[in-house]
Parts: sequence; structure tokens; C-alpha cells
Amino acid sequence: MTIPVVPNNAIHPVPGPLYARIRDELRVQIVSGNYQPHQKLPSESELISRYEVSRITVRQALGELEKEGLLFKVAGKGMFVSKPKPFQDLARLQGFAEAMSQHGYEVYNRLVGLNFLPVAAELTQRLGLAKGLPVTELRRVRHLNREPVSFDISYLGSHLGERLAKEDLASRDMFLILENQYGIPLGFADLAIDAVLADAETAELLQIAKDTPILRVERLTHGRDGAPLVLEYLYCRTDNFQFRLRINR
Repeated sequence: MTIPVVPNNAIHPVPGPLYARIRDELRVQIVSGNYQPHQKLPSESELISRYEVSRITVRQALGELEKEGLLFKVAGKGMFVSKPKPFQDLARLQGFAEAMSQHGYEVYNRLVGLNFLPVAAELTQRLGLAKGLPVTELRRVRHLNREPVSFDISYLGSHLGERLAKEDLASRDMFLILENQYGIPLGFADLAIDAVLADAETAELLQIAKDTPILRVERLTHGRDGAPLVLEYLYCRTDNFQFRLRINR
């Protein structure tokens, strides 16, 4: 396949380091589809000749794109364009299957645990339940195109958990069940995101090595009336899935 070359004068020069201009021009070609996933990028020598810069400058530009996840390196063969990662928009309160199905992905949830916790003081408090009431724990592995992307642990009051236990949680989204079937409209969610190392159980479920860095998303979802409904901990792989968020000033 012949790749159209963007001449140096096709993009107005911008102030800043040379490597940044090369990085930005290559990024435009990748995002616009001029370079297809798994396609080899021009060699370092070709880029040096094209941009009339040093090898260090070219390597810095390529290194930046590799850090962004747009390129990956194959030893002895060069740089290749990465396959775009599926993503979920955190700015919208949606269940995983609800969000991914809209993009045409095949979604499957594997239920790996359903427990009723009679004594869970902290969980009871965060869910706004009366002291002493049991809490339901749902443990699911979310698969996208038959590949595990997250291990989700959800906590909710047993009055909802006992009903959800009878539902088809492998193919149905919990949020849609709450709203469309139980008539409980969702309002908003509070999120906290950090990075952790995968423990043995999580690594096995996500098919990654133990102690691999993963994202942990804590999400407390409230109903439209402001009452807390579901507390979730989402343990997500970073190599095949990502979250995105637009923030307005």
C-alpha cells in the first residue's frame, strides 16, 4: 500500500522542538487512517531524510508516539501502528455492555461469584443501608470480542441483589435492568481512579501476569433521588482497553 507523504510545507510550522512537529505530523497520519493498524512505519533512515533531522530527534518523536500507545516496536523490524483500543467514555453514566454494544463490539459477562455478606459495616454505610442489613456481592469478568478486559466487583443492597441473582447477567447490563425492568432511574456516579498491581486472582481472571499494572476504578452510582445504589470496583487491563473523558474548562 502506498502511503501519501505529507510534505514539510503542507503543515504550517509551529514553535517548539523539532521532534514535537514530527510526532504531531505522524500522529495526524495515524489517526486519519493513512497508516493502518499493524502497518510498518517508514524506517528511521527514511524519516531522517524526509525531515532532515538527526536520528536522536526521530527516535524521540517515535518514542513519544509509542508512549501514547499509537506505535509498537518489533525488535529488528521497526515501528508498527497499534490497533486502536476499545474505550468507554467516563463522562457518561453507562454500563459496560450498554456502552460497548453501541460501537458494535461483542460483549460477554462471566459471573464468577455471587455472595450475600451478612456483616459488612463499611459497605452498608456507603450504600446508605440500615445497620445490619446484608449486602450482595457480584463478581464478573467482562469480555470484549472474547477477550477479558475487566474484573468487576459490585456491591448493592440484598433487596436488589436477590432480584438480580435471578437475571441473565451474562448478556444483560445491570444498569439497564435497574432502569428498564425495576423502574429505578439512575442519576449520577462518583468515581475515583488509581493504578494497582494485579493480585493472583485478578491476574488469572484477566489472563495477565501477576503484578501487572492495571487500573482500578471505584464507582458509587446513585439513583435520581440521590440515594446510593451500587458500589463497584473495576479492575481493568490497560493493554486492550481504555477509558476516555472530555473535560470542559
